[in-house]
Amino acid sequence: MYEVSVRASFAAAHSLRGYTGACERLHGHNWDVEVVLRSETLDETGMVLDFRRVKQLLAGLLEPWDHRHLNETPPFQTVNPTAENIARTLFQELAQRLPAPVKVCRATVWESPGCAATYAE
Repeated sequence: MYEVSVRASFAAAHSLRGYTGACERLHGHNWDVEVVLRSETLDETGMVLDFRRVKQLLAGLLEPWDHRHLNETPPFQTVNPTAENIARTLFQELAQRLPAPVKVCRATVWESPGCAATYAE
């Protein structure tokens, strides 16, 4: 089994619904994300998937959130924009865009150094 990973970042604000404390108020983070892709085979060039392509896919997913209020962007108008839900959303959206046999192994989102949430199947 082969695995490759790509990291990216974006800046965005959010407020947590149903939370009591400082995070219920609007605040921002410089979010870091990492996605790990897996494949049992390599393509004709010897890659799981070209890093450049993975970066493009990830950038396309993050762009609608960058420098935005997450609570006002899909799907976070109804889904609480926690690190856990951001990781799951990235995982699911990226999975839909990958060519077979490449699969997402996990997506990790850091909202601050040392504080991360991972979604994996």
